[in-house]
Amino acid sequence: MLDAVTSLRCLICHRSYRSDEIDYVCPRHGVEGIVDVEYDYERIAATVRREDLASEPGPGMWRYSALLPIDSQVPRPPLLVGDTPLVPAPRLAAEVGVRRVWVKDEGRQPTASLKDRASAMAAVKALEMPAVDGDTLGTSLDPSSTVITTASTGNAAAALAGICASMAIPAVIFVPASAPAAKVAQLLAFGASVMLVDGPYDTATDLCMAAAARHGWYNRNTGFNPYMTEGKKTAAYEVAEALHWDAPDAVVVSVGDGCIIGGLHKGFRDLLALGWIDRIPRLIGVQAEGSDYLVRVWESGSDVLTTPAIIPTTVADSISAGLPRDRIKGLAAVTATHGVFVRVSDDEILAAIPDLARLSGVFAEPAASAALAGLRKASDLGHVGPGDRVVLMSTGSGLKDVGAATAGAAAVGARPIEVAPDDEAVERALAEHHIT
Repeated sequence: MLDAVTSLRCLICHRSYRSDEIDYVCPRHGVEGIVDVEYDYERIAATVRREDLASEPGPGMWRYSALLPIDSQVPRPPLLVGDTPLVPAPRLAAEVGVRRVWVKDEGRQPTASLKDRASAMAAVKALEMPAVDGDTLGTSLDPSSTVITTASTGNAAAALAGICASMAIPAVIFVPASAPAAKVAQLLAFGASVMLVDGPYDTATDLCMAAAARHGWYNRNTGFNPYMTEGKKTAAYEVAEALHWDAPDAVVVSVGDGCIIGGLHKGFRDLLALGWIDRIPRLIGVQAEGSDYLVRVWESGSDVLTTPAIIPTTVADSISAGLPRDRIKGLAAVTATHGVFVRVSDDEILAAIPDLARLSGVFAEPAASAALAGLRKASDLGHVGPGDRVVLMSTGSGLKDVGAATAGAAAVGARPIEVAPDDEAVERALAEHHIT
């Protein structure tokens, strides 16, 4: 509900702007001046109650339109974004040593990752942007006359490409050449213009930011566009609603740029401000050992704005970031909720892929399975315990990176059993492997 937005507040200098005063960031701080969207919660509460949501029209994340910064007149993407299942995982809970575990399976999204929530929001906001004649693109111009761009290691790119394809909006995507082939294939299939960058994610982001400024494209980039947080926060709404507004004790999620964990924090903050939940869960951020910028900052108490970038190296491409673009929100999500950051090895991440699948039925890519590796680490360190109810965010499907899934299965000794094409060979194999 666009008229419920009161301001855009800079997270560095705390200056507030009208929503029509700036497009992305606080001009005092350039690209680092990320802002937060602020709301009139009394106005929202007068418009919608949590009990009304089940009967609200509009599927997926748009059921929460009263809590989103969008113009009701602008078209929504036709793809169903949101409504992903919260899967009970009692065997996983028993193995880790906590009371309950649920897995939020974001691999069920249209392009198979949580990033669809942000890209759907980006498409709507792009169509709200003023045109030359003062109208909006959504009402005065064909959507094909605008271009949306982003840089990504794969998932945000696929999400944007798919959403844009569904709405006939051109997309220009910058991805590092090291991105998994399956993710690049998605981009090409959706018809996006793909810039395969000979360099890491941070280089792709810099090139994308410069091109967007030169050409006037709508910029979807995380940590620059504040509305990406607003799209991702809807996952928190779904978690709370699925648990009948009884917030879990902890939510565990992998962290790269910091936008997803920041979005979850924003979503739970909204619900607390509305009185729909009585507490915000502890947020546990998980980073790969080779891409642990925020863990280092959190452990040392360093200034997140001045700590220099690292050189990231991890099998979990979706959380590989040398300088997290949304690091202010990412760090605040953990510190404000009395949560923790933990780091996990690539071996632990890969082993968690088949373990998560075996213990919950959810097939995850490395960045998503990192959350299970992180939950195990958090349990070992005493950050979660036997009385805790925990939600594990599985942010993307294992089909995004079949090579990593194969390596993970091999690491835990999961291999196919080769048999000759006759019944006796099958029975011998069954006996040999104690399968009854």
